[in-house]
Amino acid sequence: MLTTADELARYVVLTADERAGLAASARLFRFGLTPYYASLMDRDHASCPIRLQAIPRVDETNVRAEELRDPLGEDTHAPVKTIVHKYPDRVLLLVVDRCAIYCRHCNRRRLVGGDDPPTTAELDAGIDYIARTKRVRDVLLSGGDPLLLATGKLAAILARLRAIPHVETIRIGTRLPVVCPMRVDAELVAALRAHHPLFVNTHFNHVKELTPEARAACERLVDAGIPVGNQAVLLRGVNSSVKSLRALMRGLLRARVRPYYLFQGDTVIGTDHLRTPVETAIELHRALRGWINGMAVPHLVLDAPGGGGKVPLGASYLESLDDSEAIVRTYRGTRVTYPQPRARDCAVPYDDVWFAGEPDDDDREGGA
Repeated sequence: MLTTADELARYVVLTADERAGLAASARLFRFGLTPYYASLMDRDHASCPIRLQAIPRVDETNVRAEELRDPLGEDTHAPVKTIVHKYPDRVLLLVVDRCAIYCRHCNRRRLVGGDDPPTTAELDAGIDYIARTKRVRDVLLSGGDPLLLATGKLAAILARLRAIPHVETIRIGTRLPVVCPMRVDAELVAALRAHHPLFVNTHFNHVKELTPEARAACERLVDAGIPVGNQAVLLRGVNSSVKSLRALMRGLLRARVRPYYLFQGDTVIGTDHLRTPVETAIELHRALRGWINGMAVPHLVLDAPGGGGKVPLGASYLESLDDSEAIVRTYRGTRVTYPQPRARDCAVPYDDVWFAGEPDDDDREGGA
């Protein structure tokens, strides 16, 4: 991993702003990235989207009053140190505190890159919490980057989770296919495929990251029956244009990666310069709908500060609605009338037969 200005200078001509940001990074947020990811940088242009994501700038020192150390309120939803439980039926299991790149927009910078990795006892406590909390149907392994764990250790964690009867799906959040695609080798893929249904969500922000190596890593996962989704962050100057977003989303589909989320930037300390206005985000998202394959259009969401969860954003195409008709405007701006059905009752009588005796989701046993 590259961790100093001198090491990085072998790949790019550093600007004064970048050098000052690197000098300040020790008191801001750890700097580090893989040589592979550095090789994707434009050597001469500081506006390169890879450089903007990886190299600190002086702007990070300008902390705004509204910026938060824990922008998503995760610490207030942590029943044990390695668990975040914000949604009724799913939890985050934080298995590692290291990353292969310390993204300058990271919303978990308070936890990653430090000197306090989860202990065995803390991981055990997290898995025990999942085992006794029966409303948990889905577990997302995160951190840090779970794929930095040794393959055997990661497989052992997955096996323990798969042995819990009420855990239906397991997901892994990782940026390794983007910044170190060679990690996704045959041994890792074989270990993951033993624990289906298992899903991987990765984090491409720009089409420049979709190299042949990165595409091959994603395709190895998909070929093993592991669906891969992408969670991009809308970053000012990186992908905050129609051309950039369309190219990214189409490129993801070509790599058999499903665009899943496009996040409005979180209000994390030192990132005001990377966030876009919400109205800009909505207009950019509007320029995707209808103009590219619907499978390539991600959900635009804002993760509400303080722990409120993901709130969908996006342009509204509904102009008016009553009992007789809905008037909508198409992606080309044409107004269309949709006649409402005469019948209004949408109850499903067969539910009483098919789901008899099954508890409602809100009434499942376990923690909040």
